Amino acid sequence: MTKSTNVNDHKELSLEQRQELIEVVKARFEKNMNRHEGIEWAKVQAKLEANTEKMWSLNEMESTGGEPDVVGYDEKKDEYIFYDCAAESPTGRRSFCYDREALESRKKHKPENSAMDMATAMGIELLTEEEYRALQEIGQFDRKTSSWVQTPANIRKLGGAIFCDRRYDTVFMYHNGADSYYASRGFRGSLKV
Repeated sequence: MTKSTNVNDHKELSLEQRQELIEVVKARFEKNMNRHEGIEWAKVQAKLEANTEKMWSLNEMESTGGEPDVVGYDEKKDEYIFYDCAAESPTGRRSFCYDREALESRKKHKPENSAMDMATAMGIELLTEEEYRALQEIGQFDRKTSSWVQTPANIRKLGGAIFCDRRYDTVFMYHNGADSYYASRGFRGSLKV
């Protein structure tokens, strides 16, 4: 996917970029029907085409290596739910500490960004631990990498943050200092359209 451009302070893709994104996401949707049984692509596409800002966010997920796909539908809110479904934590979102506070607390060797700041800039949310575990029910992800997940306030207040991965055919949740970062740790996001 190509990087998008901001037009008049709105996050928009060109018509060509939108068409390219639709083709890529549709192909992934059709290849992985087990992730979204009973959901029709035409309805997903109509929702995307009606919301250009959400398409911009979806493109950001794609362009950073997330391989977003539909994983559910919220009937009450009439929203399709996309998660990053790349086999490993998205390559364009690794080596980040957890949040802005953690980034600013580092005196030396600061990472380029934080997971929370990048997610906000992209218009997506980090997966919760519960969402991460639900993702692992439809496939095997992060067998070599790990992903930051939303951290409860009581843990974050004490300087920590949590992340998850899959090892030994089991999903694990761990803790680390929020200011830590590793080449193999990124984050997965969710987008509701």
